[in-house]
Amino acid sequence: MKVWQKLSLIHKIILGMMVGAFLGVTAPQLQAIATLGNLFVGALKAIAPILVFFIVMSALAQHEKGQESNMKLIVFLYLLGTLAAAFVGVIASFLFPLKLTFGQAVQSEVSPPQGVAQVINTLLMNLVDNPVNALSQGNFIGILFWAIIFGIALRAANPQVKALLETCSEATSQAVRWVIACAPLGILGLVFQTVSTNGLDIFTTYGSLLAVLIGSMAFVVLVVNPLIVFSMIHENPFPLVFKCLRDSAITAFFTRSSAANIPVNMQLCEELGLDEDNYSVSIPLGATINMAGAAITISVLTLAACNTLGIKVDFITALILSVLSAISACGASGVAGGSLLLIPVACSLFGIPTDIAMQVVGVGFIIGVIQDSCETAVNSSTDALFTAAAEFHYRKQEGLPIWPHVSNESTETVSIIQD
Repeated sequence: MKVWQKLSLIHKIILGMMVGAFLGVTAPQLQAIATLGNLFVGALKAIAPILVFFIVMSALAQHEKGQESNMKLIVFLYLLGTLAAAFVGVIASFLFPLKLTFGQAVQSEVSPPQGVAQVINTLLMNLVDNPVNALSQGNFIGILFWAIIFGIALRAANPQVKALLETCSEATSQAVRWVIACAPLGILGLVFQTVSTNGLDIFTTYGSLLAVLIGSMAFVVLVVNPLIVFSMIHENPFPLVFKCLRDSAITAFFTRSSAANIPVNMQLCEELGLDEDNYSVSIPLGATINMAGAAITISVLTLAACNTLGIKVDFITALILSVLSAISACGASGVAGGSLLLIPVACSLFGIPTDIAMQVVGVGFIIGVIQDSCETAVNSSTDALFTAAAEFHYRKQEGLPIWPHVSNESTETVSIIQD
């Protein structure tokens, strides 16, 4: 127990991954272990809506007029990153053209949207959803909207009310810390479930498709995002990139939910010493509109469908596809089924019938165990990365130190970054 307590959270998570993989191979019949993962993800999904509601409302209620905010820059980075990722997916598809083998499409009870207009309509309707229903259903667009409305309305409240809001926010944050402390056991259960129920055939049957998807996401994470961050802070971006990957992407990979990873990103931003007034809004907002991984998935699978059907795509049309993929990706969280069910929207650009487009969606569901995990890891880790980059850019302009304070767990990492 003493050795366990001395380990950092990331080391505990890695150990949980190793034990989960070992048990998944040697004792796949012990399905009770998977319950640990289900409980962990369930707890994160349960606490995340409450956390977002209270922390955003409290931050806005405490905000004073004239106080600096980096939200415009953060939103710009979110949109820029998503558009750049869509373009990377298009370029990768041109360099490595793919053809799909259509079989029996995976059935889904959810119908895909018929166009971008329907995606936008769904987003707007989710925006004005009943706040109680938004909290119970995990509709983060609605939660953000009503938290902003109540937060602005409570700016005129007396100090006692604001103090109560801050206390509720702190209590919810503490509950989140307790849940995150259970991450090693949760990851153990999630890894066990994945290894014990999914064979290795997926790597051989759809290896080329996965290689292009994961390769594109890796290029965005290791090349595009660092370039964007460097343009903001004019310093070596990789220590910050790797910090976000280590502390956010690993958990997001196994939970496969940007919403469930919101508390993890909140904790990461706190460790980085960021302004809570900013990240309390930008992190849940990023889980809604910052969808680089989804943009790649939509672009690659759509162009793979075009190659399969012999449809020639010129460069100008490919650019239009990049923009459409980015817009659709931003609406992914507002459409049940995520990015895969937005593929028919992009396919409609090339006149591909819906029944064929749904077979492409079926292929996406087949590789979803890996594709969706990588996609979520890219999406969620980038939320914290761009939030930090925007704030560090502001501090750089003001001549302030980039790293004003850090927690004990991140001292070593920040020391390396400063060196």
